[in-house]
Amino acid sequence: MTAVFDELGDIDAANVVRCARVLLRRPLLRAGGPDGDLLPMIYRHRAALQELFAARLGYRLVVERRFARLGKSGAGQDPTRGEPALTPRGHAYLALTLAALTGIGRQVLLSRLVSDVRAAAAEAGVAVVDDPADRRALTAALRNLVSLGVITETEGTVAADAGAEALITIDTDLLGQVVVGPLAEAADPAELVELAAASGPRDVAHAVRRKLVEDPVVHYADLAPEQARWLREHRTTEARALERYFGLVAESRAEGVVVSDPEDYLTDVVFPGPGTVARVALLALPELLSRAEPDEAGFHPVDGRDVAEVCRELVEAHPAAWSRQAAEDHQELVRAVLELLRRLGLARPADGRWLLSPAAHRWSPRPDATPAPGKEPEPPAPEPAGWSLFDEMEDG
Repeated sequence: MTAVFDELGDIDAANVVRCARVLLRRPLLRAGGPDGDLLPMIYRHRAALQELFAARLGYRLVVERRFARLGKSGAGQDPTRGEPALTPRGHAYLALTLAALTGIGRQVLLSRLVSDVRAAAAEAGVAVVDDPADRRALTAALRNLVSLGVITETEGTVAADAGAEALITIDTDLLGQVVVGPLAEAADPAELVELAAASGPRDVAHAVRRKLVEDPVVHYADLAPEQARWLREHRTTEARALERYFGLVAESRAEGVVVSDPEDYLTDVVFPGPGTVARVALLALPELLSRAEPDEAGFHPVDGRDVAEVCRELVEAHPAAWSRQAAEDHQELVRAVLELLRRLGLARPADGRWLLSPAAHRWSPRPDATPAPGKEPEPPAPEPAGWSLFDEMEDG
């Protein structure tokens, strides 16, 4: 299945695994960007990497000397993923900006680009409110493209005040690599998402392997019957393959598989981790699990009131151990704990309650995660709102 990889020596094989991990974390890798120093190695091992991703995951890998693009795609929509700096409106502006950049050339004045983006929004039926929140969303979309290297601030900056103009240079090669889905084949956005998420020639194997690589917890109950059957039959060989090709460790249980990265490089959220929210969540899990019997799939149903009560007991039992914000805003603490557990795949909302994953038993019995009094740092004060380039900008 991975003949090129099997022919490599130990050092080269280790380097391919290192490159594969970087590409999983940074699907659009460019010279001058984070981990961009590995591009020469990725280019040298491009044949092995392309075969590895195609055979194991059904992913297409494009490698040039200046960039590498891994065409990752999910098997569904995960609300916990995405660019944290972009709101839903920011994502909409990102798509509109990409559309505007497509036919604009290699350089453009920022004011012209903003005008074209707003024109594209009107054509797509997206209302432009032109209020501070709307301008921040557009600013965030442009900054995201700057971070990807798609646009460069040649003169001026997207963070300048409204009185300054800026000249933007577009990297057309990178621009063409941002959208993974087959645009020419899709009739509408929904079909584009569906086509981009297609599992490839080995439909069942690729779909399950993508979940194992991309998600921390995979429950048999969440898989299609043929996928669950395939994973049960191949869980041992797949665990070995995950460690060999991607440096990941899989733990198999009766209810599913938990995949972790010992180096935390591919981990979206480190858990257990520092901070009040992570420690309270860790300490709350054993108590919450004990409050309800598991259902047929192994999930423990708990009410929001149970979570609030357990969090309150922990804060009151160790009042000097937590941040002042947690002690003063209990409702926000409960919300943050549940959001953390949701992002980790350890909890999910269902019919007004929360279902705790059987994977949460990994942290039972209760661990000693309580920090010493006075050691929990206060969260930093929010930064004052900065100038937006689009403040007081008139439509052109």
